[in-house]
Order: sequence, then structure tokens, then C-alpha cells
Amino acid sequence: MEKFQDTFDPKPRKFIVWLFVVTSTIMFAGFTSYYLVFAASKGKGHGLVLPDAFIYSSIVIIASSITLFLAAKALKKLNFGLQRNLLWVTVILAIVFGVMQFNAWGSMVRTGATLVGNNAAISFIYVVSGMHLLHIIAGVGLIISALAGSYKNIPTAKSQYRMEIASIFWHFIDILWIYLYVFLLLNR
Repeated sequence: MEKFQDTFDPKPRKFIVWLFVVTSTIMFAGFTSYYLVFAASKGKGHGLVLPDAFIYSSIVIIASSITLFLAAKALKKLNFGLQRNLLWVTVILAIVFGVMQFNAWGSMVRTGATLVGNNAAISFIYVVSGMHLLHIIAGVGLIISALAGSYKNIPTAKSQYRMEIASIFWHFIDILWIYLYVFLLLNR
């Protein structure tokens, strides 16, 4: 175990995660900038009342960030049982978020707002929420890595590294969703 702590340097790996966060931020900023230019050129936005599933999924993703934060605190106190339980809750909440996104899309389709249609601004909703859902899947992978680490007899430094990476990414996609949801609400 001591050998791992001497040779393990998380900084380059954290840099890669931060680089991914920055590039994802740029990508979503590009999407939203495009939407603003497109909507201004057409003189209209998506014109939809967003499905209630979007607000409920926002609450769920905020709750998942809270449980992940508490899991990280539990790890710092070396309370591995509580950490595991909170990580499981976070994974379940992430799945609930994904299901709610599909429910929101289904609700939109039932009202005639389809991915391919006459209003490209409506397609934008599907594209950005779908891209965000892909980020959710990646985040769940990182959380599962931290969860697997909590079951293994790995050095505390590596376990903390896994939690930190999962936390950085998960809190980012939480903030990103809140931004996207508010953006869609304000740009009808």
C-alpha cells in the first residue's frame, strides 16, 4: 500500500477530467449560442411549455449531487458503509433522472413536438437534453468506479481520488443541467 501512495499522482488524471469539463462547457455554450442566433434570425423560439418531468428531473439531479457530496464526506471520515449506501442512492437517482428525461421526451412527442419537424428550435431541446444524458451515463460510470473502489481493499488515496473525480464530473453535469433547463425556460 505504501508503494502505491508513493507512485500515485492524481494530478495528470484530474487535469484530463477538468479538460473534459472545459470542452463540454464550450460545446454546450456553442449549442446555446447557436440557439440564440437561430431563434433571433427566425424571430421565434421553441414556443413550448416544457414538460413537468424536466423540473422534477432537476430536483432529482440536485438531490443526487447532495448524496454524492455526503458520500465524499463519509469517505473522509472513513465511514465506508455510509459512503457505499450514499453512492448507491446517487446511482439510483441518476437512473431516475434518465427515466424522467425519456418521460419528458415522450410528453413532448405526445404534444406534437418531435425531434424532426418544422421547428428546429424544438429539435434543439432533444439534442441538448440528449447530449446531457450522455454525460449522465459517463458520470454514472465514474460513480460506479468510486462504488467499486469502496468494496475493494484499495488504498485510501486511490479511493479518495475516485470519489473526487466522480464528484467533479457529477457536480459539473448537475450545474450544466440547471443552466440548460433555465436557458430553455427563458428562451421560449
